[in-house]
This record gives sequence, structure tokens and C-alpha cells, in this order.
Amino acid sequence: MKTNIFKSLTALAIVSLFLYGCKTNSRSSVENDISFDSIIVDKVYHLLENPENPSCSFQLKFSYPVGMKDKKILSLVQEQFINDYFGDNYTDLSPKEAVSHYTEDYIASYKELEDDFKLEIERSNGKPVAAWFSYYEMSNNEIEYNQNNILSYSISFNNYTGGAHGAHSTLHHVIDLKTGKQITEEDIFIENFQEQLAQILVDKIATLNEVQDVKELENIGFFSVDEIFPNNNFMIDDTGITYAFNEYEIAAYVVGLVEVHIPYKEIEYLIRKDSPIAHLAF
Repeated sequence: MKTNIFKSLTALAIVSLFLYGCKTNSRSSVENDISFDSIIVDKVYHLLENPENPSCSFQLKFSYPVGMKDKKILSLVQEQFINDYFGDNYTDLSPKEAVSHYTEDYIASYKELEDDFKLEIERSNGKPVAAWFSYYEMSNNEIEYNQNNILSYSISFNNYTGGAHGAHSTLHHVIDLKTGKQITEEDIFIENFQEQLAQILVDKIATLNEVQDVKELENIGFFSVDEIFPNNNFMIDDTGITYAFNEYEIAAYVVGLVEVHIPYKEIEYLIRKDSPIAHLAF
């Protein structure tokens, strides 16, 4: 009888230890205190304001922070969103002003083609004018992760300005909502992390493309694997870090966007203990 009781107590103790171990390793996710709004633009402009002429199509959806208890942090984050999306020339503007000015600048830039278009019409002798006069730009940003004082978001751009094909890019950004500042690789990793992280990235890319030897990547459209390094284009979530490499950055156009997810457990030794993402990684 005592033996059975002892076995039962031992089993309960093992289960308790197991459950306790699980609890100590779990991470609770807390939604950030921040709200967003969006501005949508959809415009078409025809050269010389003639609907029969080539045109530019401009589409934009810009999401930006509008509410947060700490107004100082909100202002910093809003400024970062504007700078990341539109560039340095628009940073001092409000979100609505930035969208308006950027749209006007795009249309104005397209109008600069009108003199060339007139010459092309004169030379064409009534034949259809080259299609490269038709431009487009489509862009939007998305919130990828919004928890535990970390805000990750991505910006996507698609445009065509003549030539064989359009261009596409994805830019990731991460903000520490405790400070309102953008988080960079230097904030996350220990000194001299680049070469070790580069090797992890290359190995991951090889696995994604099902090649045994990383050098084989150079046979399927990638440039020199020795030149693939961390590029500060990453996002953060509960599970790890995801890097993005855009067209022509590490591979030919046909390869397209290359995204590489690295779980925290695989790079713990490279992450600083005082990193702003330490509470997610450890």
C-alpha cells in the first residue's frame, strides 16, 4: 500500500515539475497601447490631361499611429512612420500633409514627361506611342507585430517607370515603444555579429531552396554567397527575426523577394542581454 502511495506521489511530483517548467518558459503577449488610422489615395493622371493619352496610376494606403497615452512617444513614432514611408523631405509634415505632398510630387514628376511625349507624337506619324509612357506606383504599409512594447511594420512598393518590368520592394521596420526609437541590428546583437549571422542566413537560404552546398545557390540566380550579409531590413515577432532581401540585392530579378526567418533559439548567443528584444528572445 505504501509503495503504491509513494509511486503516486512521485508521479504527481514529476508532473508538477513539468508543469512548473513549462510556465517558467512561457511568454505572455500583451497588446500595445497604440491605435492607428489610414489614408487611402487612388489617382490617375493622363498626359496633357487627355484621357486618350498614356497615364500614371497612383495608389497608396498609409497606416499611421493616432492614439497612445504617452503623447511624446506617439509623436516620435508618427514621425518615424512618415520618414520610413515617404523619406526625409516629408518628416516635418503631418500624416495628411505628407500624403498630400507626396502625391502631388509624384504627379508633378510624371508631368515632366509631357515635353518628351509631344516629341514622340510628332515623330510617330499617327502610330501608337510607346507604352513606356504609362507609369504606376502602388504602396502600402502593414502592422506585422504589435505586442510587448515592440512594433514591427512593413512597407511595400510596386512601381513602373518604363523598361522591361516594374520594381518591387519590401522594407521592414521595428520600433521600441518604450523610447519611440527604431531598433537596429546594433541594438540587438553583440559586437562583431555580422559574419556569424551571415552564415546562418546563407544556410537558411540554402535550406529554403533545397540545395546541399550553399555555393549551389549561385547556379539558381543568387549572386556570390560570400557577399550575403545582414542588411538591417528585418522584422520582429514572438518567434524570432525575419530578414528581407529585395530584388537584385542578393539575387537576380527572377528570384524575387527573399525572406528568411530565424527562431530566437538559434541566435540566442548573438543577442545582447540588454537588447530591447531580450524579453522576447530569452
